[in-house]
Amino acid sequence: MIRVCVLFAAGINCDEETAYAFELAGACPETVHINRLKKKPALLRNYQIFVIPGGFSYGDYIASGRVLANEIKHNLSEEIERFLAEGKLILGICNGFQVLVKSGLLPALEKPFEPQRVTLDTNDSARYEDRWVYLRTETTPCVFTRNLPEIVYLPVAHSEGKFIVDTPETLRQLNARGQIVLRYVNARGERAGYPDNPNGSVEGIAGICDPTGRIFGLMPHPERYTRREHHPRWHRENLTKPDGIVIFENAVNYVQENL
Repeated sequence: MIRVCVLFAAGINCDEETAYAFELAGACPETVHINRLKKKPALLRNYQIFVIPGGFSYGDYIASGRVLANEIKHNLSEEIERFLAEGKLILGICNGFQVLVKSGLLPALEKPFEPQRVTLDTNDSARYEDRWVYLRTETTPCVFTRNLPEIVYLPVAHSEGKFIVDTPETLRQLNARGQIVLRYVNARGERAGYPDNPNGSVEGIAGICDPTGRIFGLMPHPERYTRREHHPRWHRENLTKPDGIVIFENAVNYVQENL
């Protein structure tokens, strides 16, 4: 059975939905408090997938995800590097994406836990954005987005989701290496401004991966679209498989095939 570590800490509030999504995908998720991992980091060896769910970890004090990112970087880095060396997967959703970039696990242009190169800043609207958005799936090594339709539809819910980079060179490398996984677009698949891009992210970036494609962070919430009934127009449209569940199934399938 594929085991998934769903991280929990004060303020995280999407752990149950994320665990349920992995159950639907055929895995065995377990919610694990950060304090358990800090006390015994080797517990991470029992899992094949490590997930940081959405929410407001530690109330987003200092900056969104900063406190949890520091806890991970200074207490779990050795075990996480071992975890990655074994070919395992890491997923960060919304606040989890913020944690990944602030710990240096993404974009990992040179190595995991490198100095921070990108961040997720306050939305241009200066308010909490809670809406469904269209996203274009780019051609990347990301194992989580294989077989996703070119245009997908997922909800966002955040105040600090504006993706920005430290230098133009970082953005150039992300594009050149195929690490930009998802972009905000309109219903026709074209880049657009607000509200299609809900936060003002540079180049509409909504999700990125590391060079291996095994670490993936995204601001939208795939765990909130794993059943047809989650879609806001489910009773009016002839829907196919929910876009969100595909991301979790891809992770489970990858582990089954490679680990």
